[in-house]
Amino acid sequence: MAAYAALLSLKYTIERIQLHPRPPISFDQNQVLSLTDNLNFLQEFLEVYSCGGGSSSREAADVLESLIADAAHAAEDIIETRIVDQIHGEKMSSGELYQVLEKVIQDMGFIKKDVMEIKEKNIGIIEDRLHINSSTRGGSSSSPLTTKQIAVVGLDDQLIEVMDKLTGQQSNLRLIPIVGMGGIGKTTLAINAYTNPLITEQFDIRSWVTISQTYNVREILVEILLCGSKDESREILSGMSEGELGERVHKSLWGRRYLIVMDDIWSVEVWDKVQLFFPDNGQGSRVMITTRLSNIVFQLIGSHGLVMDLLDVDTSWDLLFGSIFEKEEDCPVELEEIGKKIAKNCKGLPLSIVVIGGLLAKSNPTRENWEYISENLNSIVNLEDNERCLKVLLLSYHHLPVHLKPCFLYMGVFPEDSKIHVSRLVKQWVSEGFLKPIRGKSLEVVSREYLEDLCDRNLIRIHQRGTNGGIKFCTIHDLVRELCLREAEKEKFLYVRRQHDLNSPQGIINTQRRICIHHSTTQKKYLPEALHALQSVPLARSLFFKFEGVLPSLDHYRLLRVLRAADTYLNFDGQNIHCMYTLEDVFQLVNSRYLAVEDFRDENPCKFPSSVYLLWNLQTLIVESLVGVVVAPSEIWKMTQLRHVQFSSGLEMPDPPLGGQDGEFVLGNLQTLSLILNFKCGEEVVKRIPNINKLQIFYRGEEIDEGYLSSYYCLNNLAHLGKLESFTCYFDSWSKPNRNDMLQNFSIPNSIKKLTLGGTHLKWEDMKRKIGWLPNLEVLKLEYNSFVGAEWETVEGQFCNLRFFLISMCTDLEWWTTDSNHFPRLEQLELLRLNKLKEIPSCIGEIPTLGSIVLNYCSQSAVISAKEIRVEQKDLGNVGLRVRVFPEDKQHS
Repeated sequence: MAAYAALLSLKYTIERIQLHPRPPISFDQNQVLSLTDNLNFLQEFLEVYSCGGGSSSREAADVLESLIADAAHAAEDIIETRIVDQIHGEKMSSGELYQVLEKVIQDMGFIKKDVMEIKEKNIGIIEDRLHINSSTRGGSSSSPLTTKQIAVVGLDDQLIEVMDKLTGQQSNLRLIPIVGMGGIGKTTLAINAYTNPLITEQFDIRSWVTISQTYNVREILVEILLCGSKDESREILSGMSEGELGERVHKSLWGRRYLIVMDDIWSVEVWDKVQLFFPDNGQGSRVMITTRLSNIVFQLIGSHGLVMDLLDVDTSWDLLFGSIFEKEEDCPVELEEIGKKIAKNCKGLPLSIVVIGGLLAKSNPTRENWEYISENLNSIVNLEDNERCLKVLLLSYHHLPVHLKPCFLYMGVFPEDSKIHVSRLVKQWVSEGFLKPIRGKSLEVVSREYLEDLCDRNLIRIHQRGTNGGIKFCTIHDLVRELCLREAEKEKFLYVRRQHDLNSPQGIINTQRRICIHHSTTQKKYLPEALHALQSVPLARSLFFKFEGVLPSLDHYRLLRVLRAADTYLNFDGQNIHCMYTLEDVFQLVNSRYLAVEDFRDENPCKFPSSVYLLWNLQTLIVESLVGVVVAPSEIWKMTQLRHVQFSSGLEMPDPPLGGQDGEFVLGNLQTLSLILNFKCGEEVVKRIPNINKLQIFYRGEEIDEGYLSSYYCLNNLAHLGKLESFTCYFDSWSKPNRNDMLQNFSIPNSIKKLTLGGTHLKWEDMKRKIGWLPNLEVLKLEYNSFVGAEWETVEGQFCNLRFFLISMCTDLEWWTTDSNHFPRLEQLELLRLNKLKEIPSCIGEIPTLGSIVLNYCSQSAVISAKEIRVEQKDLGNVGLRVRVFPEDKQHS
């Protein structure tokens, strides 16, 4: 929600100023205390009373939240405008700042007074938005027997699994959870199992109750009794207390085999309150639940339950076809191709497919009609059947705790069908300033925890986990993204300009704070309109775009904090012209926190200006480049707010200035440095990056004589970087290090979890001295000539926590001798271009945690040994081990 994000953002801005060693402006401390008091009060109010309603009180809440957001934004505008003016030499007296800020504080005070009155009178909004008033508000409960059933298309395997669990031989009471995102078919699956003739014969009593977000325990118990027996009377049951009803349920179920379905559970508490009334009497009874929340399932049974996934393309077409036509011959041949396209574009969500199927069934079966629906799918789905899809998904949004709502709405920034790089997402969330901090944790850790929470709620999908087990890429379904965009625009949290917005009034975009313009397939028509829309956006704090050719001038964005500009080539009169912002351009944005740009200039090396230190609050600097080294000025050591610095083609860091006051040149917030050329890790450098977490260094272009690593590059000091967890070190062919020097002075700290080496030219027997004993090492990547020699024999007691192991282009290796207990926790093994390797030790397959072996361009004998491992393990019952061979091997599994 925009109001909550605005409050946190203002608090974060004030905190950054207060903690800055050289604050750009100063506050009256009494004003700060007063402002902070108001912010904390309003934040607490929104946290307690944040839940969507549907009545007039919901409208009143929207008005109140809008007032809160406007007040917080006004204060932030005043503060940041003053900062930018001050840095650019435009002076304002402290008295003027005090006066304009005082007016905003008074406005917040009035809002606070209104909120206090609302709380005291306990009127409208409270009842409508309170989470826990379950005694007076119950969810609807109904039997599915009267529900129109949808054919079980694509659910055959899941239905068999559910039926097996329902009819299994276990005599004890079992809980069977079905979990998945809204609209994926959980209730449909449960209905088809519940009404199956085998199930009706298997159980003496069957009851179905729908829980929903707000529930009433008494109503749940009443529904169980009414559904289980025709002799019960709602009138009589309604007069009983919760305890009396619970006792009656327990008595009616005792000694009988029963099935209870609890559909649409949103909290563990409801299960805790009713489970004591379900006797475990050894009759083979079952309780089946459906939920969107994976974390609930894990709390209940300690595992993931039956997880429903999106349908594949073929099954989507089968479901769409069945929703439109009764018989195969009913479908005109000319509609099949466009029909399959529509099914594919529903992205596997059954609810979306069924809604579109219902529309197509009612419309004229012409190609023109179907093509129109295909081109406008998302907007049609959300409007069709009284916005059925949108309402289903909105339940998940309204159930989010308020601190997750800004994170969710922000997902609309990413283009449709994006594979979202979590590392980028985390950095942007942090820079936006709307994260609620958790004491003792960095904002990056908090971000990842919030993302996991959103994934557990099945609003965001995990696309790929990294080698360390964390989420590396995530995705969001098109309809869920559409929900993000609708709610974000409604709350003025984010504005994503799309093609159908081309004729929208300019005033709509003028007041936006986060603006996103994606690449369009109708670029020639779209580009001028989009550029024109960006000419007057004085309040913009975040800008994301991808243009071909012309880029918007940054002169219009004095207050900008987040800029991500990705550009491409524009063909003009047969020539490719590459447009981009220079580093000098973006460094004019003195209020920046996050800058991600491309720089493809021929100048090499390229220096960026010493005025960069004027970017008083820059946290993330990402420069993508194909060629060219960038040389940083010494003033970079003054940029104490830096958290992440990434230069794809290399950054040369100067020595830190000598002297200075305590902490003046310490980059205490810095977590990432990549890719640093010829890095000198002297004592002064180590002192100034005490919290570095990820470091990538590359030595090139000069010979490294014996002793050079310690005397000049001082790599022995790496051991003092006690918080370093990810370390990459490459040497090019000209900079081959001396082995004795490496053994004596290449010191890797015990904190390392992920290690990548290339060109180090160590011998395999050195592994036990330098790497094997690292206690926290989880990911090890040995790349080109990091280790040399024909034979490697491992020893027991090392690599105790290693989960991912890559050996790439260590072309000398022929024989690898090891034992399964030498890699006790290994999950993935990847081998690349090991042309001389005779075989993979067969004992590798005996590692109990090993899930996959991947070979890329390895020797034929190594491939054969990998396949033998797969066959041997399969014969032993280990069907989970996957062996993949590339170039593609049709026999791999």
